[in-house]
Amino acid sequence: MSDPIGESPQYLERGDGHRLAYHRTAGRSPGVVFLGGFRSDMTGTKALTLEAWARQRGQAFLRFDYLGHGQSSGDFEEGTIGRWAEDAIAALDQLTEGPQILVGSSMGGWLMLLAARARPERVVGLIGLAPAPDFTEDLLWADFTQEQRDQILTDDRLSLPSEYDEEPTIITRALIEDGRNHLLLDKPLPLTCPLRILQGRQDPDVPWQHALRLEEAYEGDDVQIILIKDGDHRLSREQDLKLLTAQLDRLLQEIGG
Repeated sequence: MSDPIGESPQYLERGDGHRLAYHRTAGRSPGVVFLGGFRSDMTGTKALTLEAWARQRGQAFLRFDYLGHGQSSGDFEEGTIGRWAEDAIAALDQLTEGPQILVGSSMGGWLMLLAARARPERVVGLIGLAPAPDFTEDLLWADFTQEQRDQILTDDRLSLPSEYDEEPTIITRALIEDGRNHLLLDKPLPLTCPLRILQGRQDPDVPWQHALRLEEAYEGDDVQIILIKDGDHRLSREQDLKLLTAQLDRLLQEIGG
């Protein structure tokens, strides 16, 4: 997919023959990094809205595509939570400087938590948009029928219809099994930086109660959950985007950015 802004992406070589596509906006610190969702990419509404916000404010900003997403190399079915978390950490390490606020949408909310846990000294704030830590186990595997579980164990993959794409979503056995190595909500999550969660009450993919589980696991006390009564999973309406940028403005003010 070409970028709607019209600029060609830059690429971060990952050292294994793959490369990550990214767009980086220069600006002041703390920087903001957007982590997209499962099968999403960096040309989505939220990513571009945040880039426009960052340019107007003069804030450093990064958006990028994981392995097998968007303009990055690789096949989507090669991806796992562990690999995509490694991509996020590599982007944080090699494409940003100084303190960062991570903004994670859906699966990106899981990856931002994994990245923050790996680099706590670099992350000064987190904003989750319908964050979905542990979704492979708690929201996929737990909801599969026995027939679906048998199929994924036999065929190593399961094809599911998608509400967001004409193409079906492929869930691999590797995605499920690797996800179990990165579960966060079954124990205290040793992070203490400010966490803000925006969650739609009408979200069909990530129930609003999931946000409460994250709040309970999070060790830091500075956690706020904003429930949007008519909000869906994407949270891409104009009012949702205004709420997101307002939360970022407020968080930056609180941490002195």
